[in-house]
Amino acid sequence: MERVELGRTGLMVSPAGLGCGGYSRLGMLKGGDEAAAEAVVRHALELDVNFFDTAPAYGTEEVVGRALAGRRDDVVISSKTMYRTRDGEYLSADDILKSIEQSLVRLKTDYIDVFSLHGVTDRHLDYCLENHLPLLEQQKALGKIRHLGITEHFMAEPEHDMLIRALEADCFDVAMVGFNFLNTSARDSVFRLALENNIGTQLMHAVRRALADADVLQGILVGLIETGEVDAAEINIDDPLDFVTSQEGVDSVTEAAYRYCRHEPGVSVVLTGTGSQDHLGQNVKAIMAQPLPVELKERLDTVFGRVRSVSGD
Repeated sequence: MERVELGRTGLMVSPAGLGCGGYSRLGMLKGGDEAAAEAVVRHALELDVNFFDTAPAYGTEEVVGRALAGRRDDVVISSKTMYRTRDGEYLSADDILKSIEQSLVRLKTDYIDVFSLHGVTDRHLDYCLENHLPLLEQQKALGKIRHLGITEHFMAEPEHDMLIRALEADCFDVAMVGFNFLNTSARDSVFRLALENNIGTQLMHAVRRALADADVLQGILVGLIETGEVDAAEINIDDPLDFVTSQEGVDSVTEAAYRYCRHEPGVSVVLTGTGSQDHLGQNVKAIMAQPLPVELKERLDTVFGRVRSVSGD
């Protein structure tokens, strides 16, 4: 698989990355065991994927650590820390440092390539910049973290309020951003800033429920028609993506969604998460496929280009 540079980090990463969270969490959230989850991670290695994104909140760090044992120099590991407790209190300095140390132990490594503040929202960004960022900078100076990142809460902020301000502050090397053909709002904001400042991006939400479940999509589109974000005349509400599935050379909505995202300027890594080795292979193949036909991409942008209120979840 080809490699791309993750912004200014200098890290060379596969355009397809294994996301170890989401609704699957390597299959463990759907009844799979840790042995099967480890097999998915190892299969990603066989497919020449070298970027792995995890977090304590996902419960997959130990699985990733075991599966990547002996391959540390071949891979790029991304993990995170929450910035608040479940009670809504900000984590203390000791809590942040403890989170980093525990992640290092679970991942069986001396350093984490990209370490992010996890799911930050706009109203909490200033606190994180003033209080948590200096702690992460200290850990970077100690060699426990190589590059700093931040991830957004896309469902809560589908127009990327926090992430826009964070990238304008230009103190993070990598950003995790939500983007799909249903909501392209990151194109003129987050990706523009990422390109201007050479910030690497991890892309999440390329395929979520709205693009995997026709009933969910239909319900979302009814609301988007009511808000004026989608023109009813542009779609067949009974089969809203019929123009995608009928396109020659496109096998599925999922394939089209990954191809759409992979070739967006400003995207470094497209994350895909699954508990199935076969499914992983299909998704990686889609991410590495050629761009969508121009006419199909233009049609998608015409139909959904005004959508700003939903994440696709």
